[in-house]
Amino acid sequence: MTKHLQRLATIYALACTTAAVSAAEPAAAGPLETALTKGKVSLDMRLRYEHVDQPATEADALTLRTRLGYTTGSYYGFTAGAEAQNTTQIVDDYQEPGQAPNGKSVVADPELTEVSQAWIGYANKDYATSAKVGRQVIILDNSRFVGNVGWRQNMQTFDAVSLKNSSIEKLDLTYAYVWQVKRIFGDTALGFTDFDSKSHLFNAAYSGLPVGKLTGYAYLLDLENAAGNNLSSATYGLSLTGSKPVGDSGVTLGYRAEYATQSDYGDNLASYDADYYVAELTAGYKGYSLMVGYEVLGSDGGAAAFQTPLATGHAFNGWADLFLNTPPTGLEDTYIGFTAPIPGGVKLTVVYHDFQAESGGADYGEEWDFVAGYKVNKFLSLTGKVALYKADTFGVDTDKYSLQADFKF
Repeated sequence: MTKHLQRLATIYALACTTAAVSAAEPAAAGPLETALTKGKVSLDMRLRYEHVDQPATEADALTLRTRLGYTTGSYYGFTAGAEAQNTTQIVDDYQEPGQAPNGKSVVADPELTEVSQAWIGYANKDYATSAKVGRQVIILDNSRFVGNVGWRQNMQTFDAVSLKNSSIEKLDLTYAYVWQVKRIFGDTALGFTDFDSKSHLFNAAYSGLPVGKLTGYAYLLDLENAAGNNLSSATYGLSLTGSKPVGDSGVTLGYRAEYATQSDYGDNLASYDADYYVAELTAGYKGYSLMVGYEVLGSDGGAAAFQTPLATGHAFNGWADLFLNTPPTGLEDTYIGFTAPIPGGVKLTVVYHDFQAESGGADYGEEWDFVAGYKVNKFLSLTGKVALYKADTFGVDTDKYSLQADFKF
């Protein structure tokens, strides 16, 4: 009897111990639960002050942009991601795009809250293929034609299905069908609403040439509710980019040559043909670099010009943003720039632009741009930017100054 009670006590003790261990260390999660709970949280906050000075108006904007997102782990190749975004106006002494004139200059950072990304993806490593459907970021090549407009507080995203394949060595193929473009203005500004779209984006990049990477593309944009219904276009082009060291000097030479042709497409009310081309050379040495380039967005006799409505336009043709829409007489941009590290860990870039009409040769104006960046740590960076546009026959004198702090986790 005593031995039996001892066995019962031992079994009871083992059961209690097992229960305690089970409570402290639950069974390993299955693959689906692991994918959902072991993903990555992202936080991106940007505080920016921007001042605009023009002859008859000026503006001051202090805005805080916050993005919070989550991307799951992989479940048999499937992933999902979502991101919400809010832009809050702390100082709103400016005019938003599409507002009735209020005596202030325009700053393209409206106050809004929206879902900036929501997608499901699939990747098959055996076939080097991936797909994504839903609201997503799409950046093609150098974002000259398709990008996320990362400079503005509200970035541009796309409701689309996108496919990527790299099963052929050194060849990357991308296709996307876009049914809506979520633009930087939100969807309430008069004349600046999101684009309803039936657009096809094709991009093929081959990096196996000894002279660099050759990229071919076809962007068939059918933007149904664009203001004036004049932004739908078919663009076909080729670019060649590369870089080569100059012996053992430590100098690296880079180059970009590109040509594209564009014509009306879809429901565009205009009928036109225009060309685009750019030639750019860079030289780099121990953190220093020199850049010189010539870019042309052509005109069809002054009636219509080459347009890039889905581009990250701020990165091109001057940071004062006078030429986000190409004038009907086209644009010739001759530019030279210099980047250098300066004491204190600051990186400084200076760029000069001379703008002229492609058709007729009128002098539009000139611009000096300056940007200085400092990385405090892996989470925090500081940026100061100045754009000084001097008008001749296009627009008005426009000076822009901005200071911003970016926190990313």
